[in-house]
Amino acid sequence: MATTKWTLDPTHSTLGFKIRHLMITNVSGSFKTFSVNVDTEEADFNNAEITAEADMASIFTNNEQRDAHLRNSDFFEIDAHPKLTFRSTAVEKNGSDAFALNGELTMKGVTKPVALQVAFNGITKDPWGNERAGFEIKGKINRSDWGINFNSALEAGGMVLGEEVKIESEIELIKQV
Repeated sequence: MATTKWTLDPTHSTLGFKIRHLMITNVSGSFKTFSVNVDTEEADFNNAEITAEADMASIFTNNEQRDAHLRNSDFFEIDAHPKLTFRSTAVEKNGSDAFALNGELTMKGVTKPVALQVAFNGITKDPWGNERAGFEIKGKINRSDWGINFNSALEAGGMVLGEEVKIESEIELIKQV
């Protein structure tokens, strides 16, 4: 079988996250600069090989002061660790439109396994004849597993930031010819 290569359409994709703030709401963020490459056997995404990389300096939470704080040593230490990377270890079909995606996430110099749920939204041709595939990706990680421990206690109990980070992404890939 021939290998098919797929690359990210960055204008129609997002790499996002949410974290609990003050135990009452979530703060959302994303990475403005990231890439995804996928190798498949023909058009079947089962057992695909996936790599992704995000530029940590491109973190965006709609607040410049918070973004600057996330880039420093309290959080991501982007001078020492400028990239977040993901490499798939297993992709398994979970029904007609779903996949279980397992891989290794490297962040802040630490590599840990992650499990993600992927909804496959289909394949279509765009008006210019390019074949495209769409996916929704969700998952959860514990930030302290990657040495991201900054926090403060609240007077009423609890912490300023939650430990769990929700991953929420929309990915559109373009088949390479």
